[in-house]
Amino acid sequence: MRSLMRRVLLDTRYTLVGFPTAVIGFVLMIAGFAAGVGTAVVWIGVPLLAGTLLVARGFADAERGWLSDVLKRPPVRPRYRPAPEGAGRFRRIVNPLTNGQSWLDLLHGILNFPFAILAFVLTVVFWAIPIAGLTYPLYGIITSRIPGNVELPELLGIGTGYTVNAIFYVSLGLLFALLMPFMVRGAALVRAGLGRAPLTGVAELQERIDDLAEGRAAAVSAEANALRKLERDIHDGPQQRLVSLAMELSRAQRQLAKDPQAASDTISSAISATRETLDELRALSRGIAPPILSDRGLAPALAPLAGRCTVPVDLDVQTVGRFQAAVENAIYFVCAETLTNVAKHSRATICTVQLVRIGDILMLTIGDDGVGGAHVAKGHGLAGLADRLRAVDGELTVRSPDGGPTVIVAEVPCA
Repeated sequence: MRSLMRRVLLDTRYTLVGFPTAVIGFVLMIAGFAAGVGTAVVWIGVPLLAGTLLVARGFADAERGWLSDVLKRPPVRPRYRPAPEGAGRFRRIVNPLTNGQSWLDLLHGILNFPFAILAFVLTVVFWAIPIAGLTYPLYGIITSRIPGNVELPELLGIGTGYTVNAIFYVSLGLLFALLMPFMVRGAALVRAGLGRAPLTGVAELQERIDDLAEGRAAAVSAEANALRKLERDIHDGPQQRLVSLAMELSRAQRQLAKDPQAASDTISSAISATRETLDELRALSRGIAPPILSDRGLAPALAPLAGRCTVPVDLDVQTVGRFQAAVENAIYFVCAETLTNVAKHSRATICTVQLVRIGDILMLTIGDDGVGGAHVAKGHGLAGLADRLRAVDGELTVRSPDGGPTVIVAEVPCA
């Protein structure tokens, strides 16, 4: 009940306070636009038009603040392109004329006027009738005794007398009081709906474009970092081992004729080095999507990751469905890298991994009882995971106070 009343009061404020604002804005914009167009041929109209667009921008900003309350959305303000650096005075004056959003602000200020009138009238009517009807018993006693006074019930042929009048007006007040939240809400939504597209639609589209560009950049950065890391690991590990292995085999080849026993020992050492190199290559390949991931999905692919971790892992996979390859690869990579970090840095005794789908969100939660201190600042390993998730519109959340415990949550849309 309290939330409903608050909703009604917010909508009422929007329609009542917005009405005089819309009237003032309409008059200023029409007058400024007409004067600017009429005198544009002598260049006086150009700064007049620019000033009118700035006025429209001010009224549009006020409307955007109200829209966030009515539509229950965070306020969105579009970017107004500034004048080029080093531009002259005239170029700075006419800069509003070069912004498409400024003209949308002006268009909204003009089209908003009739809708503001309609919303204002509906709000006043559906507030006035309930108040007047429900309070009729207070002043009806006086009006019923005025000679020659004809009440509405009598005109409708319902009856005469103060009691009949009171019942009629109170019933009418109750009816309009029940309808009032819906009518006021509807009036506010009609007016707000008109303003959303021109005032915030372009900004929301631009924000989405920026998010996609940021996600693409994050994907490129994540892939580049992963390739550099893989190249460095191969160079520092398997490549050095293979060079040493080649040298060992060459030595065994030279020893074979002179000292077969020494050659046999060298070959045995080379075989051991080969096994170690293969193990290291398998470890490096864990950061790359394994065949089991593409063939059978996340649930079977995460089980070997948990089994290989040196810290005991409690794995809880609550979804067995298949998802887009990019989504599965991102979740697998995050899990593999996080478990590697747990094993290397956390000093934990237990780790939990949970994969669950909640609506259209695939959520991976990894926790441990280690020393904490993990964060996603640039220059740290988790920053790469955050970039990889942003590439698929995902988000990484890290809660890791000093002393632990650590909880890392990766959320990825999977609709």
